[in-house]
Amino acid sequence: MTSSHIHFELRGEHREIAIIRLARGAKRNALSDALMAELARAIDSLPDTVRAAVLDGEGEHFCAGLDLSELKDRDAGQGLHHSRSWHSILERVQYGPVPFVAALHGAVVGGGLELASACHIRVADESTFYALPEGSRGIFVGGGGSVRIPKLIGVARMADMMLTGRVYNAADGERIGLAQYLVPTGQAFDKAFELAVRVAQNAPLTNYALMHALPRIAEQSADHGFLTESMMAAIAQSAPEAKQRVNAFLQGKAAKVKKS
Repeated sequence: MTSSHIHFELRGEHREIAIIRLARGAKRNALSDALMAELARAIDSLPDTVRAAVLDGEGEHFCAGLDLSELKDRDAGQGLHHSRSWHSILERVQYGPVPFVAALHGAVVGGGLELASACHIRVADESTFYALPEGSRGIFVGGGGSVRIPKLIGVARMADMMLTGRVYNAADGERIGLAQYLVPTGQAFDKAFELAVRVAQNAPLTNYALMHALPRIAEQSADHGFLTESMMAAIAQSAPEAKQRVNAFLQGKAAKVKKS
């Protein structure tokens, strides 16, 4: 499936990896309402074979943020509903059917950073830079960034980025938690795909627990979190695939953990 703003393909022996690529390279993959709608449709139409997805950007940049040419003169109610519509789309990334691995390069700015923060794993190459220029433009983040980004780097760092226009380079971004992996320039997609293949090999129910239960447990009190963890552990280990994997390990048929 390919649309005007999104390129979509399936890879892998069993078509288990979805590649979703932002395809507005001439606009540095700036986010428009049309692109966001196509992203939602791509996620909603993922085949049952898919176990993980890679989110990439065409050209030199992952995403330079909101397409300001679409910034309309909305009243407060219209602005509220527009922001909430984007929340719904990015929730499909964070709490959708499969884990997302983002391949970051070049600009990861404004709405682009909001989009990246909704992904479960972020791989940046050395060309990557991060910024939140909304403060200097008289606007505020509206795609969930005020919730997701502080969970990665803390409120103080996000406030600094917006107050002063601070730009983080790739190395510093990885150091503070904007990405979990840092690779040489041009290698972000290959590393992201490698990780997606690894993620796709997990039991689907385990991946579901990591996507849907773990972030919610982190928001709960310790007492509630322990109970949620116990219920999720019981459900996951009761799955037939989990039983097969444990038996394979006990019989010496599964690979053991090794130092990388």
